[in-house]
Amino acid sequence: MKRYGLTLGVLALMLLGLALTQGMMGGFGPGMMGYGPQYGPGMMGYGMMGGHGMMGMMAVYPPEAQPIPQKEVKARMEAYAKRIYPGARLQDFMAFSQNYYAQVVDEKGQGLFELIADRYSGVVSLEPGPNMMWNARFGMMTYFTPAPPRYNLEAARKLAEEFLAGYLPGARVLEGSTFPGYYTFDFGRKEVEGMLSVNAYTGEVWLHTWHGFFLGE
Repeated sequence: MKRYGLTLGVLALMLLGLALTQGMMGGFGPGMMGYGPQYGPGMMGYGMMGGHGMMGMMAVYPPEAQPIPQKEVKARMEAYAKRIYPGARLQDFMAFSQNYYAQVVDEKGQGLFELIADRYSGVVSLEPGPNMMWNARFGMMTYFTPAPPRYNLEAARKLAEEFLAGYLPGARVLEGSTFPGYYTFDFGRKEVEGMLSVNAYTGEVWLHTWHGFFLGE
């Protein structure tokens, strides 16, 4: 039994490693978190967990549920951000069908991290995906990130545009922001249709598949 249990434990660790290296969390691109130059989608992008990624099938609401007012959500997000970094403030607050989204910057306007809040419960959390895995200051890569970055904002923008040419022909990068270890871009054809991030060290592209449809800023 002990030998059997040990085997299962080792197998679990191997599967976890495979998940991270094969892009199960929605990674795209030629490096560790993706499927290579074909930019194949990760299992948690559109698929297993619902129509829009991790948030797709995990929330259950009564039929009379109404979205939390944006003013209240902003206050909650700002309070959450300040617990992590006292000088934090919100920037680029956006509403999507699945959640509210905001970028968090410091006193100088430099990007710190990204937040989301459930539209119906108002529960605030760190955004999944690049914000957790690639953030070199507040995420998983805090102690493992090499320096200096290989790609600056402009180079990352070109990688994003190259990806969009195949993923959504006619779409273009609309706006970009810099965070520790990666960049986040809005994209669309006439208006915002989605969001993606580019790793500053590997050039990998990661779609934010958990937002749903853009509703406005």
